[in-house]
This record gives sequence, C-alpha cells and structure tokens, in this order.
Amino acid sequence: MDKFCYVADMLNVDRDADAAAQARIRIGWNKFRQLVPLLTNKDISLIVRGRLYSSYVQSSMCHGSKTWLVRKENEMAFQWAEMKMIKWMCGVKLQTEFKV
Repeated sequence: MDKFCYVADMLNVDRDADAAAQARIRIGWNKFRQLVPLLTNKDISLIVRGRLYSSYVQSSMCHGSKTWLVRKENEMAFQWAEMKMIKWMCGVKLQTEFKV
C-alpha cells in the first residue's frame, strides 16, 4: 500500500504531501461548489463573499497542512486552485479573441 486515508488526510509512503495536497484541493473545490450560489451572488458585497470564502473554502483546504512537507509544486497547485476560485467569484473570464 503506497498511500492511505487517515483522519481525513492522505498519507503517503514517500512522506511527501502530494496525495494530501490533491485531496485538500479536491475538498476545497467541493466546498466552493456548495457555496457557488452565495459566492457568485452580485447582491452580496465582495467583502462578505471574501469572508465566506476564507472561512469555509480556505480553511477546509488548509486543514492539517501544518504537518506536511510541502514542495513548491504543492504550493503552486494551491495557488492555482485559489486563483481559479477567486476569478469565478469575481466573474472574471479570459477572453479568447483579441480585437485589434
């Protein structure tokens, strides 16, 4: 057995945090999707939506991460997921067409 789940945390034989980071990012996305109606609601101020995001999504993603040996790749994966969620909250979309 190379990895297993222990108290909602993925442990890996190699002692790296890859499996735990992937599991935590997945949990964060699940929390985010549950809160999408609130987090994308334009009637709610951005400050309140940011507090909701921080309280529920960020805290669920970072739970237990103080015990990990985090590599740069794990940190980048967290930042990528967080930026995607924040862009979704703010309604930012990338334009594929450039007008000259």
